[in-house]
Amino acid sequence: MRTEGHGTEGHGAEGHDLRHHGDAEVRDDGSALVDLAVNVRADTPPAWLRERIAASLTGLAAYPDGRAARAAVAERHGLPAERVLLTAGAAEAFVLLARALKVRRPVVVHPQFTEPEAALRDAGHTVDRVLLRAEDGFRLDPAAVPEDADLVVLGNPTNPTSVLHPAATIARLARPGRTVVVDEAFMDAVPGEREALAGRTDVPGLVVLRSLTKTWGLAGLRVGYVLAGPETVADLERAQPLWPVSTPALVAAQECVSPRALAEAARAAHRIAADRARLVAGLEEFAADGLRVAGPAEGPFVLVRLPRAAAVRRHLRDLGFAVRRGDTFPGLGEEWLRLAVRDGAVVNSFLQALDRAVTSARR
Repeated sequence: MRTEGHGTEGHGAEGHDLRHHGDAEVRDDGSALVDLAVNVRADTPPAWLRERIAASLTGLAAYPDGRAARAAVAERHGLPAERVLLTAGAAEAFVLLARALKVRRPVVVHPQFTEPEAALRDAGHTVDRVLLRAEDGFRLDPAAVPEDADLVVLGNPTNPTSVLHPAATIARLARPGRTVVVDEAFMDAVPGEREALAGRTDVPGLVVLRSLTKTWGLAGLRVGYVLAGPETVADLERAQPLWPVSTPALVAAQECVSPRALAEAARAAHRIAADRARLVAGLEEFAADGLRVAGPAEGPFVLVRLPRAAAVRRHLRDLGFAVRRGDTFPGLGEEWLRLAVRDGAVVNSFLQALDRAVTSARR
């Protein structure tokens, strides 16, 4: 685990394209690729959610009113409404944090989702990195974060490593005058949401981000939320434009935190865990080919390291499968790939294609 300092130069600095995301692997391609590159749950949004969103279109003449959705999110996490801010996806929240918070030394814990660092750079900040190492299982040591860091950003479970950090370990990052931002975009894919910090008010400076994109298949709608102290929420809200979340997105937010939705998400989390175990077991069959699974994986995706990964990715594409390259994540190189968890039939087909791709890459 080590710390690096980086300035505000372009997003391709140090060879990492911070604005490359999984959708680029399947976008603008004439072929019908099986998507293992994007971490959105397959077969979503469900019919009942699509129907509720469609019904909201009759109210588009009125300006959006987020009070009901905000209250619903607050109730879901046992918080007062003044601790909740609805956003146009978690990505907007990273921009708001970068622009609204007055920080001197922001630190981003990598490998992780790259948008937080990109947003901080865009806002003119000099960003330091703490790089977690594969040899340590990509585990966080709070002591590796510089003591004078006044903003620390990390994911839990972390994209792309699929590591679930203990809540107690993250809480040890708290310091007077420090903001700790935890991206929990994939936490509802963890059975029981164990290690979640959402809803906690006992950790000073804690900011938790949630996304409704991944579990509910709403990437095109853009909806998420921030959970933080009232003063932080007020600062972020002042940085937002008027009516930042559309009426359909507000309806979706309210529906996705309902008891019915929470029960469905809990069932989906257990299915994802079973499908992930099947995928990992299949991947371990490639150990003789040098493939290693980072783990234990706890998110709806797995990170793998294998020789000639770039060539394997190209061969997989020729065979109809899109996977996420890993070299755009600081702390990873070309030998890494991220694979979204899919159902058993897709996993079996993918493993057969992977066998062919690995064989082709060796030639």
